[in-house]
Amino acid sequence: MALTQSDIDSEIKDQQDAYDKAVAGGAPVLHHPRRDYAPYRSSLLRHPKQPLVAVSGGDPETVELSGPVFGVTDITEHDSDLTIHHRGEPIGERMTVSGRLLDRDGRPVRGQLVEIWQANAAGRYAHLREQHPAPLDPNFTGVGRTLTDDQGRYSFTTIKPGPYPWGNHTNAWRPAHIHFSVFGTAFTQRLVTQMYFPSDPLFRYDPILQSVTDEAARERLVATYDHDLSKPEFSMGYAWDIVLDGPSATWIEEGR
Repeated sequence: MALTQSDIDSEIKDQQDAYDKAVAGGAPVLHHPRRDYAPYRSSLLRHPKQPLVAVSGGDPETVELSGPVFGVTDITEHDSDLTIHHRGEPIGERMTVSGRLLDRDGRPVRGQLVEIWQANAAGRYAHLREQHPAPLDPNFTGVGRTLTDDQGRYSFTTIKPGPYPWGNHTNAWRPAHIHFSVFGTAFTQRLVTQMYFPSDPLFRYDPILQSVTDEAARERLVATYDHDLSKPEFSMGYAWDIVLDGPSATWIEEGR
């Protein structure tokens, strides 16, 4: 029988209850989810089951020989505005998303490449493997990038994405979100996470978000509406900081 949302809800509750009981008994707070979090079925099937393998020869820079190379000259001033990459205006609610990239002590991380990708306003990705029967927007590709400034700040202009079905179980829908990728000084330091929007009714049903069993860590994935970031007659404003490590770290998909 196909899994229902009720089945997934029960599994999420069991996992959450077990985590809360463990923390109450003195276990450490987990800022990142387990890779074998059962309600997230595809992660359960594909997560690594063996220890990580050391880079051949012990030199991590050998990996860089086959990886992409990024620099300040590769980024243009238009890359961070996802609404101007085509001839026409994209459909949907325009918004400005801005925040700071910080280290564990709250210091800005400067000159770092930040990339985003997302679905369009109908919840459809511009990707060949996307099978969701929602309309594509010819004026929205859904990808952008920028470099953090001297204060560690980034900013994107984009369209609010829609929710979409994802096949984890019957009637499974992802909350609206934007994927973020942050690079350090090498491709092997890349971190990937997701930003969500406040008061989304799908939060409680989503095993990906709920796999972050610590409530405070989950809340750090949700952006805040910021009226000062909103632009008159143009876009809504959302603020979201990314903290790389420490007790206030932002959840990342690969774990720490």
